[in-house]
Amino acid sequence: MSTADHPASGIGRILVFVGGLCGAAGVALFAAAAHLGGAFVGTVASFLLMHAPVFLAVGLVGANRIMRTASLILLVGLVLFCGDLLARDFLGSRLFSMSAPIGGTLLIAGWLAVAASALKRPRS
Repeated sequence: MSTADHPASGIGRILVFVGGLCGAAGVALFAAAAHLGGAFVGTVASFLLMHAPVFLAVGLVGANRIMRTASLILLVGLVLFCGDLLARDFLGSRLFSMSAPIGGTLLIAGWLAVAASALKRPRS
């Protein structure tokens, strides 16, 4: 049976939902960037679209705990980083002090955790 025959459950469903939201928001923000401009809107759209497949894949495949944790770290980093950039464009101020650097650091840490998940030995 394919993955589509078995809907994700628990954290997997949440990650699939988040992946769909990231994809939709990324496309909408690319449209906004094309019509309204904004210094950071296109950057945020790119970040959302490049991370959406990660959430979908982890949610659908049911990856190991390290990969699921990595996905959650990526999600928090994405919210902080993108939220700060959008706040700068649409509100004229930062989300909060250091939110973009913290978010960016979490994105890097999340990707390193993704890499670390490959080093975990499968259970016999």
